[in-house]
Amino acid sequence: MRHLSYFLSFCLFYFFVIPHGKSSSISAVCVDIINQTCKTCADDSASFNYNFCLTSLQTVPVSHAANLQGLALVAMELALQNASNTVSSIKELLINATSFDSFAFACLEDCMELYLGAVLTIVDSVGAFLSENYINAKLWLSLVMEAVTTCEEGFAEKKGEVSPLTKKNHDLIQLCNTALCIIHLLTHAIPS
Repeated sequence: MRHLSYFLSFCLFYFFVIPHGKSSSISAVCVDIINQTCKTCADDSASFNYNFCLTSLQTVPVSHAANLQGLALVAMELALQNASNTVSSIKELLINATSFDSFAFACLEDCMELYLGAVLTIVDSVGAFLSENYINAKLWLSLVMEAVTTCEEGFAEKKGEVSPLTKKNHDLIQLCNTALCIIHLLTHAIPS
């Protein structure tokens, strides 16, 4: 996973430091770009969580000097970190599975498979984004959201079963939703 972090760090450097002709109209740094972006996304969707967007993006210092491309990458990197950390959490839960019945254990195994796929899909989404293939980037982020929803819903199939991953699932959905909205804003800011 360390090589992914280096890759994403390079990507952030690429978008923040190197000027891009196509993005010159949107690359002016706004002091309040995080707030403006999260507010615009929240205004466009009743299900978008403004506070989650704001607090998540503000945790990454470089995001304060980012353009829309940079903010999208920050959101995708946060999603990748969440998914990778969740894989580690699921491994721990499976190793210490004495508190889980066979149904919950099977759900955790399913979630492990879904999250391993989600990690790879987020990496693919970043690659598509960097290639300016925004349609595929958005499609793959949506697939990650579906996988996480499937993980959560697996536990709900048994009455009274509580998912130990609810917060992690919710956070990854919100991070992907943030990246999706920013990519949407970006694609509508760049004339085709």
